[in-house]
Amino acid sequence: MLWLVALVGVAIVYLAARFSRFRRWAEPILSVAVAIALLSAFIVWISDRGERKAPASEPVATAPAVPAAQNISLDGMTFEQSQPERSFRLRGTVTNNGATPLEYFRLSVTLEDCPQDACQKIGDDSALVLSRVPVGQARPFETFLTFPSREGESLTTPKWTYQVMEVRGAASK
Repeated sequence: MLWLVALVGVAIVYLAARFSRFRRWAEPILSVAVAIALLSAFIVWISDRGERKAPASEPVATAPAVPAAQNISLDGMTFEQSQPERSFRLRGTVTNNGATPLEYFRLSVTLEDCPQDACQKIGDDSALVLSRVPVGQARPFETFLTFPSREGESLTTPKWTYQVMEVRGAASK
């Protein structure tokens, strides 16, 4: 279809250059041709979007789900301020106490500012931590968290709470 539009455009430009009476019609004809091409492209785009919304089949899970926080423990959690101001580096150690090798876990973290024990919630963030840990072993991990920032507000007494939301282990071989 694109080649047809290009061919019509070249023909109109050729006829306008060759015949002086055709010049006054060239601009309206080109305008209508471009409008038709844009309308056709819009219709094709809309119809493609409708086809993509069809529900996809569910992926087959290849690794067993492990009950969250039941088979892992987190130790040595440290939060270091990074750049920009409300970006933090989270470091710690994950120990796999389960029966299957650990592939990853999802961590939900809440940041509060607690000057004089009057806590104000700053925000929540979650991180997917890829950490392959064999059964009975521990590995260090590191991830980054970002919280909402307001101009002129700085943290005075940050308080962190975290929760393991999901744990995924590898299938045994």
